[in-house]
Parts: sequence; structure tokens; C-alpha cells
Amino acid sequence: MNVQHINVKVFAETPVVDLAAAIPVFHHWIQQSAGEELLIDVADYRHVARGPGVILIGHQANYSLDWGPENRLGLLYNRKAPVEGTTQDKLLQSFHAALESCRRLEEEPAFTDNLRFDAGSCDVILNDRLLTPNTEETWLALKPEFEAFFENLFGHKKYLLHRGCQPRERFRVRVKTAEAIGVGTLLAQG
Repeated sequence: MNVQHINVKVFAETPVVDLAAAIPVFHHWIQQSAGEELLIDVADYRHVARGPGVILIGHQANYSLDWGPENRLGLLYNRKAPVEGTTQDKLLQSFHAALESCRRLEEEPAFTDNLRFDAGSCDVILNDRLLTPNTEETWLALKPEFEAFFENLFGHKKYLLHRGCQPRERFRVRVKTAEAIGVGTLLAQG
């Protein structure tokens, strides 16, 4: 199965953050060419309830601090450009980009004391209904890939994997470890 356009949302441990602080931070990232992708602009959608929040728009991917439809704060990495390699390679690329951005945000002076992410609480969304429709067949084909990826990512830590079954939504898998995992801890493991 050709998996593309992987989105990763890493949920925040912090229940409330002023998203306005992300606007100058994201502009600074553009100016400094932070990360490996071409960053272009910032869009402010804080006025939209349960919406995309503040988006850092890039050529290959977008990053947003958002509340999403569940009204749950997190960083959403939205890969737009195709990635070469195996499904494992593509999951690793998306997770690494999302976790690096979470780490960078946690270290920003505007968020240092009030924003923490739980790398053990996240969603993986496949943003391509044609390649990966939200069906039982897709789940059965990809479940071994997700299990192998998360077993490698989390090591000996126990986790739950749950598929979002609403037929109208994109294919989504939620993963939750028994205990919170700091972003830096997961990145340090390589």
C-alpha cells in the first residue's frame, strides 16, 4: 500500500496556551530557515472554533498549533509533498519532523514554562482518501506497519493503538502510551 501525506498530531500536556505567541515564533522560524523544509508564511485561524489555530505554511509541509475537532491542543505536522521509501521510512520522517518542531516550540522563550508535549499521545492521519481510504481493509493492511513502527519507537513501553472508525473522516490511528513521554526523551533515542 502506497502511504503518502502522513499527518502527525502530538498532543500537548498543557491544557491552555495563548496561540498568539506562536505567530512571532513561526515568523522567526521562517526568517531563520528552521528545519529542513522550505517555510513560507504564517496564517492565523485562532478565530475559528476547534480550528487550525496558527499555521506555519511550508512548501513540503505545514505545521500548526491547533485545537482540532476534539478541542485538544497539539502540534499538527501535515506532510503535503510525497516522500520516497518504505512505509516505515515515511512514518519516521513525519514523526521526526513533528517531534523536532515540538522540541523547538518547548524551547522557545514564549513557551518555555507553559507548553509541554507528550510524545506518547498522538494521532497519525493519512491525508489521502484515494490511496488510504478509511476502511477495514486499509486498517488490516497497515496495522502491522503501525505496530512495528511504534514498537521500535517506544521500545519496551506499553501503548494502545486505536483506529478512528468514522467512515467520513480520514484514516486515523491514535496511539497512547501508559505514561507520558517527553519529546526530548524520544528524540534522544535516535
